[in-house]
Amino acid sequence: MTRVVGVHGVGKQLMGSEMLRSDWFPALSDGLRHAGRRTVPYDEFTMAFYGDLFRPPGRTLAVGDPMFTVSDVADGFELDLLLAWWQHAADIDPAVPPATGSTTLARSPRAAQTALRSLQRSRFFADVSLRALIFDLKQVRRYLLDPDLRTAARRRVQERIGPDTRVLVGHSLGSVVAYEALCAMPGHPVKALVTLGSPLGMRMVFDRLLPRPGDWPGSPTPVDRPDSPDPAPRWTNVVDEGDVVAAVKDLSLLFGPSLEGKVVHNGSHAHEATAYLTAAATGSAVAEGLRRD
Repeated sequence: MTRVVGVHGVGKQLMGSEMLRSDWFPALSDGLRHAGRRTVPYDEFTMAFYGDLFRPPGRTLAVGDPMFTVSDVADGFELDLLLAWWQHAADIDPAVPPATGSTTLARSPRAAQTALRSLQRSRFFADVSLRALIFDLKQVRRYLLDPDLRTAARRRVQERIGPDTRVLVGHSLGSVVAYEALCAMPGHPVKALVTLGSPLGMRMVFDRLLPRPGDWPGSPTPVDRPDSPDPAPRWTNVVDEGDVVAAVKDLSLLFGPSLEGKVVHNGSHAHEATAYLTAAATGSAVAEGLRRD
């Protein structure tokens, strides 16, 4: 019996569902305890893993991520996302110099180089290697622009949702995968969608969502459907003010006022999944979904 399903974010291509489950489960258990709620048994929690879809094919003596350099940042979506992260990082972190008009308008390798150098001065990206950061950019682009990979990732989530599943928790890019997977499952049994550090509010993500928000009767749009005896899933979005990936903090501006937003403080680990999971706000949202059973 699977009552809670977790969906991971970018950068997990060298992991697997059981490795992530061993990270997420104790963190979620602590979040439930911090909220004064009962924990979920280990065998009722599972991870929907799709990271291997991004794992490069193996070759002799090749280990880890590809050796990306600044020249590998593609013009278009990747550069636009990189510049958006830079702008938001500059807005919330005084250590990050703001983007200048001449630099951002150039849309050149120099713009990517300046953005990467600036981001690595931020507390958010300080511990992220340049090649890992570029790989993350490419994962977001591939999910949104590669139909086959997108379908495969969504299928991984849908396969984990069984008749007893009541809560879907998505972190980072995983919140996008979770949202889309749930939208494409009319009549699903999920009672609560919990998104953590979500980029769903960024226009370059929101404008590419499939299906469009609200188009499906099984959509997690936070408005009860008059033609259905069951209310739409409760949607809680948990965000840290210092989370650069979650550039738009209030998702209700795009998805409707019934969406409940919670702000937490994760310290120097603003975007880390386990930091979000240990928050009482996350525990309360998960417990509410289970209570609606």
